[in-house]
Amino acid sequence: EGRVEVYHDGKWGTICDDQWDDRDAEVVCRQLGLSGTPKALSWAHYGQGSGPILLDEVQCSGNELSLDQCKKSDWGQQNCDHIEDAGVSCDPFTGTDVQLCQSDAVGLTPHCLTCSAEGTVRLAGGRSPSEGRVEVYYNGDWGTVCDDGWTDLGAQVVCRQL
Repeated sequence: EGRVEVYHDGKWGTICDDQWDDRDAEVVCRQLGLSGTPKALSWAHYGQGSGPILLDEVQCSGNELSLDQCKKSDWGQQNCDHIEDAGVSCDPFTGTDVQLCQSDAVGLTPHCLTCSAEGTVRLAGGRSPSEGRVEVYYNGDWGTVCDDGWTDLGAQVVCRQL
């Protein structure tokens, strides 16, 4: 999941969310090789990008293999601001913490995405990768674990999952 960015004419840029829907998300997920339920997100759900807004009015049927095959505005022709940056979630993810980076001949490729499966754990805020606050991926978001009843046994389980 994340903000969708495309590469064209030597630069990365975002996609405006005008007409952005789940059929467009389905194509993005397919282009990245992700299964799951595609969901389009708008209004810079994953944060505002920077640089150019390269595409607008993307209208996929949902059957295309890549965004390049979808009906869309001409490159750089848009009437948007970054508050309208398009995003995609391909949930539930099929792998655990998979870093996805892809390039293709047409240059329509979102930046690298890190995808996590439900129940994946990570450590955050520690001084090293082997310590920190325990976080769990659930329902599309990372959340913390309450320490009520937390024991060494729970810590051992987390360490094995890592």
